[in-house]
Amino acid sequence: MPQGRLKILLLDNGKEWGGGTNSLLELLKRIDRDRFEITCCFYHNYRRDNEETIGDVLNAMGIPTRFIVQRRQPFWAKLSKEILRGLLLFNADWRKRAVQAIDQRWRVAPNARRIADLLRAGKYQLLYMNNQPNSNVAGYLAAESLPVAMVQHCRIEPLLDPPIVARVNRGVRCVIAVSDGVRQTLVQGGVRPALCQTVFNGIDIHQPLPDGARLRESLGADARTFLFGSIGSLIARKAHDHTLQVLGAFQQAHPDARWKMVLVGWGSEQTNLARQAAQLGLGDRVIFTGFQRNAMEYLAAFDTLILASRSEGLPRVVLEAMLLGTPVIGSAVTGTAELVRHQDTGLLFPYGDVAQLAHHLATLYSDADQRRLLARRANERLRRQLTIENYVAGVEAILVGGYSS
Repeated sequence: MPQGRLKILLLDNGKEWGGGTNSLLELLKRIDRDRFEITCCFYHNYRRDNEETIGDVLNAMGIPTRFIVQRRQPFWAKLSKEILRGLLLFNADWRKRAVQAIDQRWRVAPNARRIADLLRAGKYQLLYMNNQPNSNVAGYLAAESLPVAMVQHCRIEPLLDPPIVARVNRGVRCVIAVSDGVRQTLVQGGVRPALCQTVFNGIDIHQPLPDGARLRESLGADARTFLFGSIGSLIARKAHDHTLQVLGAFQQAHPDARWKMVLVGWGSEQTNLARQAAQLGLGDRVIFTGFQRNAMEYLAAFDTLILASRSEGLPRVVLEAMLLGTPVIGSAVTGTAELVRHQDTGLLFPYGDVAQLAHHLATLYSDADQRRLLARRANERLRRQLTIENYVAGVEAILVGGYSS
């Protein structure tokens, strides 16, 4: 540990507020300010609920924030990409490399220069990069020629190619993986195993818990109405269309069942999903709430949480469901499958297997005893292994070790 506080520049290039953002904020709320002096650097001052910005939140926490404003893609870059895509139509690898080279010139290299300027001006000792290596190339470029240590926090399954793997192996002191599955993906992609450490996200088990009764009432759900729910961005990766497909079949099989489906979140797929729900005859059953700050209150109102995603890192919404006692049906993908142990702390199905999802959905709809048993076991595991204290301590230890090694 250096004399005084370790000076850290935290780099995040995210564009939207998601579970990874919330996990990062939970860390920053609790990190030891006597040991770590952190400044955050963002590419976008994104908002939640179209009101509060990430800058507002960090300012209220007393954490300095810098923004590297992103310029629009210049015409020459866009035109060059279109020409090269046409010329290299039959060679996907060359086409990808050509596009990356253009992006490197107009976007990545200028960002790297500005990050390097920040690192030098602030005399930072460590660059702590959030998200995944593939999205932090500018950070690697900025720090590799400076006396600055690098730590990467990989919160989702990473996209890896040989050039970025080479940069990781050459430059970082540690890659933090949010789950063993993410760590395995890193290692299988070529990142040196010694660099990769798993630190599971955690949750505050002592926080006041909401009562979802009032919210259920506002959604038109009485005690006999079963509430299925999902919380997360309405994007293709979350596979909400699979869930709606299954609910359409469920409605046909159980025409007298009293239920609603609540989709909490917003995103590019909302129009398509609303159209799908209408086509399936579920227009009066499916509720789109948009982004909600009180997501945990919705979780408390649900009878079952459905997470049908194609990929995850370590989904915070599952941790919240475990804390609240809401049973989970999840796709057996990285992260989710480490939190949800099939028929022990929840139910799993292979991603895209709508028949298996339908079976689990019908099972939990009809079996209250199983819902209670799964929820109790999930809560017990959470309290043993997945606390916020373990998460923060694990990251702090790696930050210190990353600088000292």
